[in-house]
Amino acid sequence: MTTQVEVVKAKQSLGGRIASVLSGSLVRAFLAVIALFWLVPTVGLLLGSLRSSADMAESGWWKVFSTPSQMTLDNYTNLLKDETITDSILSSIMITVPATLLVVIIGSLAGYAFAWMEFPGRDWWFIGVVGLLVVPVQVALLPVSKIFGAIGIFETTAGVVVFHVAFGLPFAIFLLRNFFAEIPRELLEAARLDGAGELRLFFRVVMPLGAPAIASLGIFQFLWVWNDMLIALIFADSESPPITVALQQQVRSFGDNVQILAPGAFISMVIPLAVFFAFQRQFVSGVMAGAVK
Repeated sequence: MTTQVEVVKAKQSLGGRIASVLSGSLVRAFLAVIALFWLVPTVGLLLGSLRSSADMAESGWWKVFSTPSQMTLDNYTNLLKDETITDSILSSIMITVPATLLVVIIGSLAGYAFAWMEFPGRDWWFIGVVGLLVVPVQVALLPVSKIFGAIGIFETTAGVVVFHVAFGLPFAIFLLRNFFAEIPRELLEAARLDGAGELRLFFRVVMPLGAPAIASLGIFQFLWVWNDMLIALIFADSESPPITVALQQQVRSFGDNVQILAPGAFISMVIPLAVFFAFQRQFVSGVMAGAVK
């Protein structure tokens, strides 16, 4: 009896009490407050983008809570009439969408090949891909600039897409190869016995099973490319730069041109957020699948 009491006390030791406290409503309320504070800059940017430049010069964005009449959509109306900003948004889409799709498609095919196909030097090739993960982007800027200049794609949309695809593929191949390798071999062998070739096996079996990991990769790649400014500054066309470069040029040219910067920055932030929330379920499934396996 004494031994059982001691075991019960051991189970409800300091660690157990801490765990019970952490799972309580007090901690949840604290985390909710932290989340609200984390959203303050985003809310401030949104409310600031709905105020005129004169109102923003006189007071902070929180003034709208006492004077809601300050909020107006004129900034967004004027922004969408600005060809520089609209062209930059279109340029960002033309760069981000192909760079994301190409990385997902090529990375999926290569990941499947490294996971389930036999070819000479497969392991050495995969080690080379893993080694490319540690190559910093800055090291390649000068040589790639010379190569792009020689083949005529420097300061073009195609050049930016090619650069992002080249540096996005190592991570894509590494991620998808490890995910595809967890697919049961018996499932693939059964499909082969039914007469499925490698391409049919890939599109009918591997792709549906790997949808969470592929969606996660697509979200990561989209966010990286959309928010990039370094590569866009160097390789993009200066006459139609992406939205990140266009906003940076507004800061440099006009300094306090808030009626353009605030709504432009918010639009630049909302688009990747919309993509993330659209694929949130698949993203969480991909992350959890990698953790469980």
